[in-house]
Amino acid sequence: MNQSVRPVGAVSDAGTPAVPDAEAPSTLNGIPRQSTPRPPLTGESGEPDTADRASGAARASRAAGTSTRRPRPWRLLPTPTGTPFTFGYALVLAATSLLTRYADPDVVDSLLHGSSTDVAHLAHSPVLVLVASALWIAGGITSPYAVVFLLVLTALERRVGGLRAAGVFLLGHVVATLATEVPVGLSVLAGHLPDSSLHRLDYGISFGVAASAGALAGLLTPWLRWTVLVCFGGMLVDDLIAFTDPMTNWGHLLALAVGVLTWPLLRRLPAPAGRVASPTGPARRPAVAPRRAP
Repeated sequence: MNQSVRPVGAVSDAGTPAVPDAEAPSTLNGIPRQSTPRPPLTGESGEPDTADRASGAARASRAAGTSTRRPRPWRLLPTPTGTPFTFGYALVLAATSLLTRYADPDVVDSLLHGSSTDVAHLAHSPVLVLVASALWIAGGITSPYAVVFLLVLTALERRVGGLRAAGVFLLGHVVATLATEVPVGLSVLAGHLPDSSLHRLDYGISFGVAASAGALAGLLTPWLRWTVLVCFGGMLVDDLIAFTDPMTNWGHLLALAVGVLTWPLLRRLPAPAGRVASPTGPARRPAVAPRRAP
């Protein structure tokens, strides 16, 4: 079996230069066990096969998961785009706190009494005073409830959205206010309290904050959930034992219970647009699959 190798550029029998086959494998005739180049692992359409796409998607998913687990302490505070409700509400509370600090005391006293959710105001203009009383912080901007408001409302809004966070806050504020003021009015009618109790000064955000803390606890991991409830609830019980303002202290505990009762509803509602809600962690934006170049 004698085979000759025709060199490149040789002249064929017909007298024309021999043109090498462009698609022929680069092997020599007559020499066994020559390796041929392996074709790329692509499908008929010329794109990577399913295994390559799956491995690439898995790597992208692991990278996205790693980035979401990195600590981001700045997310503890409200921002105008991430938490617009908490951010706007915080600006209003900051303005009213500065007003109470630097304005004329007589003007401040008149504003606070006009915003009080006492029995007399609730009987004549309930909606107005319920809204107005939530525009002030009892104790000013240095109150512990101001700090708790920022942390709790920001975390709650990031998980359930601004509308639902506002609903939880308003629910706790209204329910606890009515639950503490209606018994006062009934006691006055029964003669157990003086008429001056109908004008008891009552304003602030503490009822809404307590309800928001209770609601937020249900969206955290179990160990963090019970830590929040024990610490915050213990603080409220300690205030009640001190017996400085028992009516308000009972309202705080009731508002916390209202927030706990919203757990089934908040967990059952769909996640807000643009977020993936998680009952055991912060809401995350959905990961975007990598796009292939055309």
